[in-house]
Amino acid sequence: MEFDPERKAFIEPAEVNQAQDVPERCVICFFWDVLDRIIEKHKARLLVENIWEDGSHALYELDIQGERVAFFHPGVGAPLAAGLMEEMIAFGCRKFIACGGCGVLAEDIPVGQLFILSGAIRDEGVSYHYLPPGREVEANPAVMRMVAAVIASKGLPYTVGKSWTTDAPYRETRKKIAKRRAEGCLVVEMEAAGMMAVAKYRVVDFGQVVYSGDDLSGEEWDSRGWTTKREIRENLFWLCAQASLSL
Repeated sequence: MEFDPERKAFIEPAEVNQAQDVPERCVICFFWDVLDRIIEKHKARLLVENIWEDGSHALYELDIQGERVAFFHPGVGAPLAAGLMEEMIAFGCRKFIACGGCGVLAEDIPVGQLFILSGAIRDEGVSYHYLPPGREVEANPAVMRMVAAVIASKGLPYTVGKSWTTDAPYRETRKKIAKRRAEGCLVVEMEAAGMMAVAKYRVVDFGQVVYSGDDLSGEEWDSRGWTTKREIRENLFWLCAQASLSL
């Protein structure tokens, strides 16, 4: 809760990551299976190798409808995703659309339903270093509207709703799940609040679309095989890539 509004940090990302010739538009994709296929099939160009202690989180680019669009995998969890997003901003990206999966907290939500995140409960640690203490962080409404228009133009159903961002997937207790539902959360994931906070602090565009995966609404957890939904995952990447063109 010790938020410090001082703009100058001891380690500034722009001081240790030099600006590069990269696109402003960038897709943040949580699906390694999808990215591996796209990199190979579409001959994506490597822009920055970007090695971290856990390996490479490289920045690539494609030409989409005559425009350059970058993409990268942000790892898992808000601290890593936020740190990598900081570096991509330092390299020169400014307009981000994230695509990933989520758990569902409400009954009768099928696997593969699209959710445009309208905000997130800050049950993680990263956002408190970028924004004053608060219960929630709101998404950028202009980006939300733009993403919704792109999805609607494809004739696809979607839901706009709030997420629960948690650092601790193995501490999602029944009591907490019920409380988050009562607060209006439809889904749960691990990064949105942190990335939204970074975007607000750095004044860049950011929106996030997730698809419904495992089910936390019943008496027992049901994975529903959500990570095997190859077509849904790849289609979501391309949908977010197209949406980025409108930013």
